[in-house]
Amino acid sequence: MQTRQLGPLRVSALGLGCMSMSQSYGVADRTESERCLHRALDCGYSFLDTASVYGLGHNETLIGEVLGSRRQQFVLASKCGIVNRDDKRAVDCTPANIRNTLDASLRRLRTDMIDLYYLHRRDFNVPIEESVGALAQAVQAGKIRYIGLSECSSVTIRRAHREHPICAVQSEYSLWTRDPEYKVFDSCRKLGIGFVSFSPLGRAFLAGVIRDMSMLEDDDMRQTMPRFQQDNLPHNLRLLDELAAIARTNHCTMAQLALAWVLAQDPNFVPIPGTKHVRYVEENAAAVDLHIDPVGLRRAGEIFTETDVRGDRYAKSHMISLDPDD
Repeated sequence: MQTRQLGPLRVSALGLGCMSMSQSYGVADRTESERCLHRALDCGYSFLDTASVYGLGHNETLIGEVLGSRRQQFVLASKCGIVNRDDKRAVDCTPANIRNTLDASLRRLRTDMIDLYYLHRRDFNVPIEESVGALAQAVQAGKIRYIGLSECSSVTIRRAHREHPICAVQSEYSLWTRDPEYKVFDSCRKLGIGFVSFSPLGRAFLAGVIRDMSMLEDDDMRQTMPRFQQDNLPHNLRLLDELAAIARTNHCTMAQLALAWVLAQDPNFVPIPGTKHVRYVEENAAAVDLHIDPVGLRRAGEIFTETDVRGDRYAKSHMISLDPDD
């Protein structure tokens, strides 16, 4: 697979988001998850993304158990800061929690060092400089190589970067989620910070496979997301018709078209589509080498404007943890 520059890191043009192997999108099959992880490395993925909170440690444990013998073949990213307390989601980026979470992650991942370690969300009760300072100490201790931020505003990015160089910023970005375009991209480019796009397939919506929510399990996180709810879903589905036509013209799947669009926005953007199925690991990898008609790519980007897409991307309980630009 082709590679891209992510700040000071060189990684595969596509990374693999591993969360769905442990939570959020229905029950995962352990055998298939193991096959996914090995097949990803065999296909050329060299950038794997996880977090301490995914499956409450299950996801990191899975990667450590399955890929421990292949640790030198991939760049490993994980995250700290989101915690579950009394079955409720919270954000804790205090230095003490960062240190404790990191040490637990290293044990589960069966590694001495994590290549890229993000603050999963900004903690509004802790100055960003204090949180980044704790991560800088972990760099000095040799426990992590580089520091990342997730879902942070351009203001937070600049403040954090003054405290210690930031390697990469990770935010949701896809055809139907364009928030980082306003200010985050400009800050990253000016500061030499890489950008990682999570959910580049719109949580499978842009792949055209979700048309009836009754097909998803009751605990699937998309059941709570406004864009997938019945007052918004029929409208959003109508936007897919033209995307499907562009994909047919270019002899690719809708998912591959959506990934090709993200890849085309900047030569060093790195999307990390998540999956728990080998067939999608392979299908997504093929998107890197596609040659999509530039007119089709431009039109794909015009279909999903901010005013056309209906519904917030998270329920209100999750939206309040974001750090948006004004």
